[in-house]
Amino acid sequence: MQHRSRTAMKFALTASATALTLSLSLALLPAQPSAYVTVSDGARLFYKTSGNPGPGIDTIIAIHGGPGLDLGTIYNDMAAMFGNKHVVIYYDQRGGGRSELPADTTRLFAPRQIQDLEDLRRHFKLDRLTLVAHSYGPLLAGSYAIAHPANVKKMIFFGPVPPRKGDYSQRYGRNFNARLDSASRRAMSTANRQQLDSTNSDSLARAGCREYWRIGMRPRLGEPDRTWPLMKADFCETDLRGIRYGSRYGTRIITNSFGDWDLRPALASLHVPLLVVHGEDETIPMDLIEEWVSAMPTGMASLLKVPRAAHFPYLERPEIVWPAVEKFLAKK
Repeated sequence: MQHRSRTAMKFALTASATALTLSLSLALLPAQPSAYVTVSDGARLFYKTSGNPGPGIDTIIAIHGGPGLDLGTIYNDMAAMFGNKHVVIYYDQRGGGRSELPADTTRLFAPRQIQDLEDLRRHFKLDRLTLVAHSYGPLLAGSYAIAHPANVKKMIFFGPVPPRKGDYSQRYGRNFNARLDSASRRAMSTANRQQLDSTNSDSLARAGCREYWRIGMRPRLGEPDRTWPLMKADFCETDLRGIRYGSRYGTRIITNSFGDWDLRPALASLHVPLLVVHGEDETIPMDLIEEWVSAMPTGMASLLKVPRAAHFPYLERPEIVWPAVEKFLAKK
């Protein structure tokens, strides 16, 4: 009798502990797969999730590039790769997509973008963040980690901008333009005007957007004829107001708000594990990207150079990138 009583009590305690673990895991996942979060200054940020919650399932926040773009630029491809192994929260940064498009553009500045990320952490009741960021996103992620080091568990950067501005813009521009002939550049300009003209119908504007990115993606892919048909990202499905606002204001104002950025001095004391993934055929110079690793404490950061890939290495060479990503995420 006593044996059965002890067994029942043990079972009850185990069940209780399991339920508690499950409830804590479920608390990390937003109640809806897409919705809005109201942050500390009253702005509304749109988010979307992938993955299913459960015991031991990590929650990741994914930061898209731009600035002035939206989560559609990364969601479909990353969600397919992450699958149900992780819960991932993607959000439109203010100044693009379906998120806040403020009339007062000072509300776009870098400190506010950093605070938005902290507000998201608090809203979703996350202790320490695992950040996955693409393109411009690593500048925001790195700046957040410097401001809130205790709140960041790990970071993964895909095709990042460098940790310092230096002559990055000039070198990137030369590399990008060298991959487009003059006819392609003119066609991009025409398509851009078509998407930004608010007198055009939605269908005509979106057609302009798709043509703009059809041309503009070629310099951003190592093997565009092979990989462009594989890309599931949709740069043009979001609210057209967000596309237009991001192009007219968001990209320029947010970038300028970082000034002549140089994160290297602060990175020297940042003890947050970092994996940098960069295509060998990138228009963003590899020697500048190596500074993410060299600036951080020894052994804290590593660089995966991906052959036959450029700005979207996770899409272009998934057989190389995703095993490395999962190994990094699993490492204690």
